[in-house]
Amino acid sequence: MKIIVAGDGKVGLAITRLLSQEGHDIVAIDTKANIIEQNGLDLDVMSVVGNCATMDTLIEAGVEHTDVLIATTNADETNLLCCLTARKLNPTIHTIARIRNPEYTEQLYKMREDFGLSLIINPEKDAAKEIFRLLQLPGFLQRETFAKGRVEIVELKIEADSVLNGVQLSRMHYALGGKKVLVCAVIREGSAFIPTADTVFRIGDHIYVTAPVTILSHILKKLGITQKRIKYAMLIGGGRVGYYLTRHLIDAGIRVKIIENDPARCEHLAQILPQASIVLADGSSQDVLESEGLSEMDALVTLTGLDEQNVISSMYGKTREIPNVVTKVNHMDTTGMLETLSVGAIVSPKELSSANVVQYVRAMDNQAGAAVTLHKIANGRIEALEFVMNERSRYLGVPLKKLQLKSKVLIACITHRGNNIVPDGNSTFEIGDTVIVITNRDAPILQFNDIFA
Repeated sequence: MKIIVAGDGKVGLAITRLLSQEGHDIVAIDTKANIIEQNGLDLDVMSVVGNCATMDTLIEAGVEHTDVLIATTNADETNLLCCLTARKLNPTIHTIARIRNPEYTEQLYKMREDFGLSLIINPEKDAAKEIFRLLQLPGFLQRETFAKGRVEIVELKIEADSVLNGVQLSRMHYALGGKKVLVCAVIREGSAFIPTADTVFRIGDHIYVTAPVTILSHILKKLGITQKRIKYAMLIGGGRVGYYLTRHLIDAGIRVKIIENDPARCEHLAQILPQASIVLADGSSQDVLESEGLSEMDALVTLTGLDEQNVISSMYGKTREIPNVVTKVNHMDTTGMLETLSVGAIVSPKELSSANVVQYVRAMDNQAGAAVTLHKIANGRIEALEFVMNERSRYLGVPLKKLQLKSKVLIACITHRGNNIVPDGNSTFEIGDTVIVITNRDAPILQFNDIFA
């Protein structure tokens, strides 16, 4: 498909990279010639320098013959005008806009059809939702939900005292008290792979486990990970992610303290979040953290705009034995290094929204049999896709042991009539079932039938 990405910042660049890798014809628009020319060379995409909200620039980018326009500039108003202008020039185009201002978010969801928006993305809101989900079930480094919340893929780290240290995958269920789970991915020394039955877990491994929600607490208990309900959380950084997250936490009855070094932002937060405690201070200072009661916190979330500061603050929180630590990062190319550091769970706003856009584009390109949910796990190196079986799905009712899947593809879970099944060789899938597929293939899986050799 032909796609225009307007705005070549962090989110726009991440989306451009992912869609370019999938073979789409991409045209990038930005007002800064040096940035867009460099990104165009790096990613081998066409580029146009100009204001994406003007007709002349959009026509130069070929909007009249474009399938999808994605507006990701830093200005919500520009993104909206860009989408409206594109729809005027091409009524059949699909438009996606990044909208970040909380004052616009709710009304735009209600007025999406009036603005002709196919999809609205909000990286900060997505990140806040993800962090809140992690804090709801402390102990996991990542959680991805499938099958309408009945199945999850969670990330765990193998520590020296873990009951899984040195255990072979084929005997994992014995270590977990007979509970049947499936390990769908492992990160080891910076490399991600789908394990086999003879894979032996090592200290430092990050493993991604598929399990019904009902047994997640049991897994944590067997691994010796204490689950303590969070009552008090400290947030370092009072930007948009902090705002959205605080609203979730307050609604859940959790007390929140936000440390922010911008006086104007502190005053604004005090007005819009009266139930939170707002502190004007430098959140990178250990003295400030201690004086503000860090040791009494159940959770520490680092949300500044500097990855380095977030990492250092999170590492300090870990040394103070804060039970739950979450680190926001903007540059996912650094996460390979972070896997060896004690920084708790890692969340990237741009990667979350990029995955949402890729899922939408794939569904457009493959209407029948396309994934209904797409999650990037293992720091974006492995995909977890959710498919719903229909009459076109191949091998309905055939045991999995008789099927031949493509290399680097794994069926992780089957939901049949509301029951979640960790599959074995005798398992089958039927019309209406939900099937979760894991892959780290270079070529994307666009439809369910693509998984078979």
